[in-house]
Amino acid sequence: MTRGCFVVLEGPEGAGKTTLAASLVTRMRRDGLEVVSIREPGGTPVAEALRRELLDADREWTPEAELLYMATARADLVTRVIKPALAAGQVVLSDRYDLSTMAYQGAGRGLPMDQVRWVNRAATGGLVPDITLVLDLDPAVGRARQAAAGKGADRMERESEAFHERVAAAYVAAEGPGVHHLEAGASPEAVLEAAWRQLHAVRPDRFQADVI
Repeated sequence: MTRGCFVVLEGPEGAGKTTLAASLVTRMRRDGLEVVSIREPGGTPVAEALRRELLDADREWTPEAELLYMATARADLVTRVIKPALAAGQVVLSDRYDLSTMAYQGAGRGLPMDQVRWVNRAATGGLVPDITLVLDLDPAVGRARQAAAGKGADRMERESEAFHERVAAAYVAAEGPGVHHLEAGASPEAVLEAAWRQLHAVRPDRFQADVI
């Protein structure tokens, strides 16, 4: 059986992760790949219930409680969905994963990074993506995109400009095995092409090199 592949999309609000995820899923399935597309927080009944609580604009959370709720949702998703899909040789495409916690709860909320890393390891069981594509975008541009689309703001999206600047800066600085950056200010077609090239470079056995 061909080894599964775990792909993660990361970036600040309005960076285009959802658009890119939909385009990648379409391309992957057209190429005959079995794809499990998920989002964080969410992806299981438990995680979706936690998502509603976490993003409710009328709720107030301490940074520590927010971190642990995020980790709880992730742990359920990893155990119930991600690991079984990878074991079955499927491609898992996730809209956010552990880097989001480093950016939002670490950089954004100001929690100690060592604490956030420890919670991430506990939630994921050490499961690391094959590739993480970070969509870099000025947070002001992201907010403008969301406003133009008429998207209602959830609790995270309503945070201060300073909060979102810290989050965006953390994404720009992100590095490590499998982490690759994309310029999210480009057209959706250009972002898709750049993402596919990175996927092919990491897993040529799964992602064909032909032009999209």
